[in-house]
Amino acid sequence: MSNARDIIRKPIISEKSYDLTEQRKYTFEVDKRATKPQIRMAIEEIFNVDVTSVNTMNRLGKMKKQGWTSGRRPSWKKAIVTLREGDKIEIFEGGAN
Repeated sequence: MSNARDIIRKPIISEKSYDLTEQRKYTFEVDKRATKPQIRMAIEEIFNVDVTSVNTMNRLGKMKKQGWTSGRRPSWKKAIVTLREGDKIEIFEGGAN
């Protein structure tokens, strides 16, 4: 995982994550093997911001059933990144007027 874009998979945009942007907290899906220092460096490199803290959660995939067959969606890792006062990430700042 030498590339920062391999660590950060995609932003998570939901009502809850959008409300956290007011507190300078942004939510991302990250690689399951990524550590907090790696996530911090990747966010700082990609978005050119200063990260003050990183909180991570391992999310278990949901059970799914189709007919007689049951299985599980893939598990994934979520990171909530807090930025320094005055910094923001533009992809979250759009919205309807």
